[in-house]
Amino acid sequence: MIRKKEMKSGPVLFCILMIGKHFSRGHALEEAKCPLGFFPCGNVSACLPQQLHCNGADDCGNRVDEENCGDNHGWSLQLDKYFATYYQMASSPYPFDTERSECLVSSVPGHCSCRGLALDCDEASLRAVPSVSSNVTAMSLQWNFLRKLPPNAFKKYHDLQKLYLQNNEIVSVSTYAFRGLYNLNKLYLSHNRIAFLEPGVFEDLHRLEWLIIEDNHLSRISPLTFYGLNSLILLVLMNNILTRLPDEPLCRHMPRLHWLDFEGNHIHNLRNMTFISCSNLTVLVLRQNKINNLNENTFAHLQKLDELDLGSNKIENLPPHIFQDLKELSQLNISYNPIQNIQANQFDYLVKLKSLSLEGIEILNIQQRMFNPLVNLSHIYFKKFQYCGYAPHVRSCKPNTDGLSSLENLLASVIQRVFVWVVSVVTCFGNIFVICMRPYIRSENKLHAISIISLCCADCLMGVYLFVIGALDLKFRGEYNKHAQLWVESTNCQLMGSLAILSTEVSVLLLTFLTLEKYICIVYPFRCLRPQKCRTIIILILIWIVGFVVAFIPLSNKEFFKNYYGTNGVCFPLHSEDTESTGAQIYSVAIFLGVNLAAFVIIVFSYGSMFYSVHGSTGTATEIRNQVKKEMILAKRFFFIVFTDALCWIPIFVLKFLSLLQVEIPGTITSWVVIFILPINSALNPILYTLTTRPFKETIHQFWYNYRQRRSIDSKGSQKTYSPSFIWVEMWPLQEMLPEAMKPAAFTDPCEMSLISQST
Repeated sequence: MIRKKEMKSGPVLFCILMIGKHFSRGHALEEAKCPLGFFPCGNVSACLPQQLHCNGADDCGNRVDEENCGDNHGWSLQLDKYFATYYQMASSPYPFDTERSECLVSSVPGHCSCRGLALDCDEASLRAVPSVSSNVTAMSLQWNFLRKLPPNAFKKYHDLQKLYLQNNEIVSVSTYAFRGLYNLNKLYLSHNRIAFLEPGVFEDLHRLEWLIIEDNHLSRISPLTFYGLNSLILLVLMNNILTRLPDEPLCRHMPRLHWLDFEGNHIHNLRNMTFISCSNLTVLVLRQNKINNLNENTFAHLQKLDELDLGSNKIENLPPHIFQDLKELSQLNISYNPIQNIQANQFDYLVKLKSLSLEGIEILNIQQRMFNPLVNLSHIYFKKFQYCGYAPHVRSCKPNTDGLSSLENLLASVIQRVFVWVVSVVTCFGNIFVICMRPYIRSENKLHAISIISLCCADCLMGVYLFVIGALDLKFRGEYNKHAQLWVESTNCQLMGSLAILSTEVSVLLLTFLTLEKYICIVYPFRCLRPQKCRTIIILILIWIVGFVVAFIPLSNKEFFKNYYGTNGVCFPLHSEDTESTGAQIYSVAIFLGVNLAAFVIIVFSYGSMFYSVHGSTGTATEIRNQVKKEMILAKRFFFIVFTDALCWIPIFVLKFLSLLQVEIPGTITSWVVIFILPINSALNPILYTLTTRPFKETIHQFWYNYRQRRSIDSKGSQKTYSPSFIWVEMWPLQEMLPEAMKPAAFTDPCEMSLISQST
């Protein structure tokens, strides 16, 4: 009975164990699912940020985070697999027999050297192939003056295995030039002037494995050119001027060909028959050509292909099933093509794909469905880091930041997150404080006060903009990539960018207006037009109108400006990198290098002229001493005004010039400009134009004096209030004014005040 019970309970226990194993496996898989920007630690139920992937430290504890660090899929893997001696060849131009140091080759020319059976005639000024003993196995004739390879030039060298003919002046190669080289396995013809290779030129090279013909003038090739290359594994035809590939099968006479490189040619089309006989091909490189059309069956016969590189061509459309036969493909590069649309099922057949490069492609219809079938994908490369959110299962996604934002946060750096709040608080508080204090400053020109209040309003908008960016960073904290694409394309982002540009341009124009007003009054005092309230208000209104027009024009025409404000997470259109819209780039350059640069030059010139005018108005020795003292104070104020303007705008001007010169600018530079440099003027303008001026100091002194008097009124029974003795000239710290000039009646006009400040 007990045995029967055991027999009956056995299957039950087995089922329980299997179910438990199934659920525990499911639970483990569930735990292995990591949030955006994280990757699993293999059999450890932990997730780590992608920044810790391959950082040199064992963060997982089982070293899984230090695996698959390099993207060595494709050609590099094939190189290790088929060409184990590649690195040895790369470190030395020819492999000498290291076991024997003595020369075993007779009749060595004077400028050549020999070790073992290898002959080195590099830079020996040779004009013909040298004649040496026939037992030579390696011959290097690089950097000589060979112009022709005549018939039977190497016929007697039956043991020759490696022949290096790079960097000569070879123009023509005879059909019989390589006759008799039955043991040759590597031939280098790079960096010559070969325009055509006759059919059958390699007929005797039955053991040739490597044929390198890069940087020549080849304009056409024929399958018969490679007749006899039965063992050829590697064929490199880089940087020639091939415009088309033959219509007939290219690999007809190269059945073992594994590696085919056509990089840097002028090929326009790929035909269905070209690769029909290349069934053993594992690496096909066609980057930097002019391919604009692909047929659906172009790669149908390349069923062993491991790497396909189509980068930097002119492909606009991918046929729906062009990759369906590439079941073994592990690396695909279609970057920097003007591809307009990628179908959702474009990569469904590439189940073994491990590396996918889509750099430089604006994927308008991007969706997670495109990359879900790529279960083995470990490396992916996009144009925008925001796209990484659509491939969350890929461990290594580049770029993972634009220097300003990251996968997790709108502001990638802790320093940025802290300073965006500091700068926004300082900017908002400083400008609001000045706006509130200006009505209480009675010892100044009221028209000037209106301009300063208008400037503070413009600068305050910059503080509001930074405050919103800081708030959004908090909102998106830890999951920014889920919202990145929607945010940069949203109306709110466009409005925030417009607000920043409105603040910037109105502030620049107002500073220029204030500077020109002072300049005219000081440098041309007798031509000074009396300021009128109506005219000042009209000018201020016009400045704000111009600011609104400049800020909101990019929103009026989406076709021309594209996503003008959505090039980065903070929606500021610096456009320091290539943009998808030429119109947007031109507009950005016109604003930053046109309007703003002109305003900066006017401000610098005006303050220089004002200081020179004051400096040249001295008289007696006593006046000179007083003038020097006053000039030092003026010079300090002028210096800080010009210095802050330069600190803000010169970096932006430099960035714009570099972008026009196609210089690559790191994204971190943009973050410094937007968070730290751009708001400098907005934060310091209240200090320079109000808080350090004599009228403000007089008002503070008045409040403090009256406060002390009110405290002492209880004991003394009387109060003496303080009021400024005259109307101070805005910004110009006057020293030792004449007694008769201290009367209020003497300061009825701002220009007259400027004259007194200049003459005393």
